[in-house]
Amino acid sequence: MRSRELRAFFGVLFALLVTLPASMSGQSVRQVGRSQSGMVSAAHPLATDAGVRMLELGGNAADAAVAAGFAIAVVEPTMNSIGGRNQILVRTRDGDFHGIDGTTQAPWNYDEATAPRADYGYAVIGVPGALAGLLKLHDEHGSLPLATVMAPAIEYAQHGFRVLPADARRQASGLSQAREFPGTVAAYYKGNGTLHAAGELLVQPAYANTLRAIAAGGRDVFYVGAIAEKMAADLSAHGSAVTLQALNDYVAENSRIVRGSYRGYDLIGTDVPAAGVLAIQALHIMENFEPSSMSEAEWFAITGQALRMASGELGVLGTDTAAARATSKAYATQLASEVLAPAQVPAELHSPIPVNEDRGDLYGGHTTHLSTADADGMFVALTQTLGPNMGSKVVTPDLGFLYASTLGGYLSRGMGPGARARSNICPFIVMKDGEVVLVLGAAGGGMIPPAVVHAITRVIDFGMSLPEALAEPRVARGRGGFSAETSPGIGWTPAQLNEMRALGLEINATPRAGAFGRVHGIQYDAVTQTWTGAADPDWEGSARGPRTARGGN
Repeated sequence: MRSRELRAFFGVLFALLVTLPASMSGQSVRQVGRSQSGMVSAAHPLATDAGVRMLELGGNAADAAVAAGFAIAVVEPTMNSIGGRNQILVRTRDGDFHGIDGTTQAPWNYDEATAPRADYGYAVIGVPGALAGLLKLHDEHGSLPLATVMAPAIEYAQHGFRVLPADARRQASGLSQAREFPGTVAAYYKGNGTLHAAGELLVQPAYANTLRAIAAGGRDVFYVGAIAEKMAADLSAHGSAVTLQALNDYVAENSRIVRGSYRGYDLIGTDVPAAGVLAIQALHIMENFEPSSMSEAEWFAITGQALRMASGELGVLGTDTAAARATSKAYATQLASEVLAPAQVPAELHSPIPVNEDRGDLYGGHTTHLSTADADGMFVALTQTLGPNMGSKVVTPDLGFLYASTLGGYLSRGMGPGARARSNICPFIVMKDGEVVLVLGAAGGGMIPPAVVHAITRVIDFGMSLPEALAEPRVARGRGGFSAETSPGIGWTPAQLNEMRALGLEINATPRAGAFGRVHGIQYDAVTQTWTGAADPDWEGSARGPRTARGGN
């Protein structure tokens, strides 16, 4: 692979050297961590710190994930919240897999035909699921008290945290719509519509009070009790379809586990409403080709087509039968026969890919992912989102958290009563000979499955470490063309872009940071019993393990 080794070297060197502000005390963290005592990788250093704190207290990977999940819902508020949705994949220490579906849901009396259409506001709010998902993970797999795992999030909300530059930009982008809602202005814009600049302290006492109530009262206080009543009153008064009964009825469900294999490695994900099947099918198609016989440009033209074919399955999935068909090797072989040599790709696939940051359909920078592992063999991949930037833009006064965008057109087309919104969320685990090799997932809307697939093929096909894989550029096929990552410090070189074009491909250079998804994952080496955590170098996250007797960074 021409230039691959050089790019990988400088990518990893950059990841090891770059430091980010982790807390109010000025502590610095790295985007690559190694430990023999477990690992946490998350999209914000304070969320990583929260998870690591649980491991250092003797908690397990579920405790770390719940702590990081609550923390990231505070410190990366434009990406996710307890009023959003999540998908969680757990591998327990005894080797079992469990999925948790905390997806937002349409109320059981929801009528899409008569429901108002909107891009933001009360009309787009569905029943929140993220809080139920986090609490189900804690109830079924955690070991520390709920108050303990929620303590870091409460601390960040009560005493404040320094706003990172990218989140400051996203809050600024959402201001024109968010200022229509007094609760949102009070929670995120200094109470008077004034923006928080990067590095300024964002204090959220109302959110802290909400989290304290949950820590004390558990799920019922949010879905049945005082918080539910306050949510229902506000939502009903402003035309939302969500009622108190809809909140009472919500349950975080067990996700269907979907499986596949790739060149002797086992693939594990979660089914609809998540996109695990998409990633598995794309890899099954790619398995019919040999990257060592191709140039880098040729291989990722194959990858782009495999991802395009797999994305067509999302509309028909949702049952065990559909998942079995979509993940079958025979079906993948059939689809592989339709993959074209790069020079044969027809012109209609070459049109530029549209950019839609606000709705986040393709390159929207929304969603967050975190991965955790403990020394006893438990692993958790957790993806959490609000939908587009700042979700609905609505905060109920005195509660402090944003609601996701779900209904009214964003994700609700074809949704019946009680339906859960389908998405590209893709928590994922890769195993070899019974041992976990990779735990990962991504943020970035439609770029989530491609980011996951790219990381896996870099590790398995090209022998890279996970940090090396994340430092490599990506290519994807969206709604009408191929696009190549040219983010600063990561992207394809002009010579490589020209090589792709020489194959007959219309390549659209995409330089915007974070445009191709952000992976936060963990790689495990069973021989050395070492966890390597990697935060995507195209974002502001971090990875580190606990500082314990077994060793950590």
